[in-house]
Amino acid sequence: AGGPGSPAREVVDAIAAAGGEAVAHGGDIATAEGAASLVTTALDAFGRFDTLVNNAGFLRDRMLVNLDEDDWDAVVRVHLKGHFLPLRHAAAHWRAEAKAGRPPAARVINTSSGAGLLGSVGQSNYAAAKAGIVALTLVAAAELGRYGIQVNALAPAARTRMTERTFAATMAAPADGSFDAMAPANVSPLVVWLGSAASDGVTGRVFEAEAGRITVMEGWRPGPTEDRGARRSPAEAGDTVRRLLADAEEAGQVYGAS
Repeated sequence: AGGPGSPAREVVDAIAAAGGEAVAHGGDIATAEGAASLVTTALDAFGRFDTLVNNAGFLRDRMLVNLDEDDWDAVVRVHLKGHFLPLRHAAAHWRAEAKAGRPPAARVINTSSGAGLLGSVGQSNYAAAKAGIVALTLVAAAELGRYGIQVNALAPAARTRMTERTFAATMAAPADGSFDAMAPANVSPLVVWLGSAASDGVTGRVFEAEAGRITVMEGWRPGPTEDRGARRSPAEAGDTVRRLLADAEEAGQVYGAS
């Protein structure tokens, strides 16, 4: 929510104190009404809408056999649906602008996670939603580029209200004044750049950002393949898979796996 004393209001106040302008939006972005009002709130306040950063979310971590349907639905709703609906309503506005002869230089930054790229033990709901955000990003970039809209995804690692509760020791700021690897300020410059005109031509990409490191994630792409031009028996299919795996890269390590 964006009322007095809320985190959103604190951000608005901090931006105003730095000489900027901001408004808070307290709607539910996992509803069509809330997502549409997010866009109209920005348009009413500033007269234009240039960049959308989708970053809403929370955790309900459970091992798979302990995860219930409510935990699954709640996490997928806020992360995946909460990305789709703001993106859909922002894109509709930008498409209308383009068709009216006012092509935008629009930018979307979606928030994925290492859990969505590699998996994370105890986070099957969160990992599935974050993987879905990557696929949504790729499709949106392919569909919306014709309207002047660039769409990228970022998998950040930083200290937030959410990560402080789950990974308290890892996220803690160093007491000795050394480089604070988990400070959100390490990640935000990439978000700013991706949301700016300087990022022209960069779309359909997924990045990781943590501490002083930025990584381009290369994702799923064809690896070793073998085409015999004929059907295989199950045993022959197995033999082929064994040969291909011998030449393939090792699968990425799932976070938390032993």
